[in-house]
Amino acid sequence: MARRLATFLKDAWAKEPVLVVSFTIGGLTLILPTLSPFTKYATMINQATPYNYPVPLQDNGNMPNVSSHPQDPQGASLEWLKNV
Repeated sequence: MARRLATFLKDAWAKEPVLVVSFTIGGLTLILPTLSPFTKYATMINQATPYNYPVPLQDNGNMPNVSSHPQDPQGASLEWLKNV
């Protein structure tokens, strides 16, 4: 069986070396990520990262001290900009 595989690869390399190289690179792209140490750390990071993030409060008009957007200093008004 190994002899047949070796003969096939030798003939394929002689006839179409570009295809042999491209299939080799394609096969390595499927195999090497599972052997990489970065896969372990990427998996650990993905498990530690929360899937849902906290959502900012929606301003319904009854919360004067809570900004409508996290980067807004005091709600949607721009009075703070005039006072600068």
